[in-house]
Amino acid sequence: MKKSECNDMEASARPGSSEVFFETHGAVAIIVLSRVEALNALTHAMCIEIDRRLAAWANDPEIAAVVIRSASDRAFCAGGDVRALYDSGVALKQGRAEGKVAQDFIRDEYRMNRRIKTYRKPYIALIDGVVMGGGVGVSVHGSHRVVTERTVFAMPETAIGLFPDVGGTYVLPRLPRQIGAYLGLSGTRIKAPDLVAFGLATHFVASARFGGLLEALIGADWRGNACDIADKVIQARSEPAGEANLAPHLDDIERCFSHDDVAAILDALDATGTTVTTEAAARIRTMSPTSLKLTLAANRRGRQLAFDDCMVLEYRLIQAVLLYPDFYEGVRALLIDKDRKPKWDPSQLDAIDAAMLDRYFVVPPPGDLTFVD
Repeated sequence: MKKSECNDMEASARPGSSEVFFETHGAVAIIVLSRVEALNALTHAMCIEIDRRLAAWANDPEIAAVVIRSASDRAFCAGGDVRALYDSGVALKQGRAEGKVAQDFIRDEYRMNRRIKTYRKPYIALIDGVVMGGGVGVSVHGSHRVVTERTVFAMPETAIGLFPDVGGTYVLPRLPRQIGAYLGLSGTRIKAPDLVAFGLATHFVASARFGGLLEALIGADWRGNACDIADKVIQARSEPAGEANLAPHLDDIERCFSHDDVAAILDALDATGTTVTTEAAARIRTMSPTSLKLTLAANRRGRQLAFDDCMVLEYRLIQAVLLYPDFYEGVRALLIDKDRKPKWDPSQLDAIDAAMLDRYFVVPPPGDLTFVD
């Protein structure tokens, strides 16, 4: 959406914090991510505010649909507030009370993700610019995911000692041709043609037409089936996204990432030797070995689980991740010292056995994640 169009839409009163605003225009409620200087990285407070507002709108007969968008044309949402999670996680390891923030942040974010997934009204994400990590959690679970030529998607968590969460253990395994394992392990960035082709996005609309799309949604006659109305309005302004960049490489990706062992995947990538497989292998070898094994194990489990069970699984994993060194080392190397030279512990895949992985899947001390409707 153009800056002038954003300003026009922002003229009405918008209760909320400076990080996220909420608007209602007739039957359409709008969430505006406005933590622009941080690429709309989600804070704990933002997650709580969004979840509370969604709960209220769900029961409001005057609201037919919800739209989420960014106040910036640079990023939709580049993830969660990883530095805040880092600081709280350090406190958690030290036994300080501030450590509870990490547990609360993740719990409330996951509950918000689940509310979006189960929302009874159209939830329309207008995804212009970067969408990564936590930004995927507030978009990909919605009924309508609209991308532009500027959309860049990635789940790069293995680079900081995490794993693709916010519902990633549900979404990624359900993508075709092992694309989910490829994206989750390598953190590869993809754009609109691939997002539409693989089902991560539902529509492509040129960024220059986003303002008109939002106006059309606001001006629509919402009497009738709201999902059908949303489909009709968006489809009228959408166009083909183009051929998926990964389409010619799907056979190689599927063959290599069908293995249930990260080392076997790397061997297959090396043996294939194309540009795509060679680049994927090089990226994977820079990631946390522990995160790689966790990601693949969670991917394989997740394809057999319901969404709620995937979120419970992720809560167990991330509470364990906060107790071990790789997350803190990954954040240090990429976000604090920025030397991009993480020293993973363990540093080799073969040093991580099944017993070491099993400790991540147990019920955490705070107990399992529960949901409140």
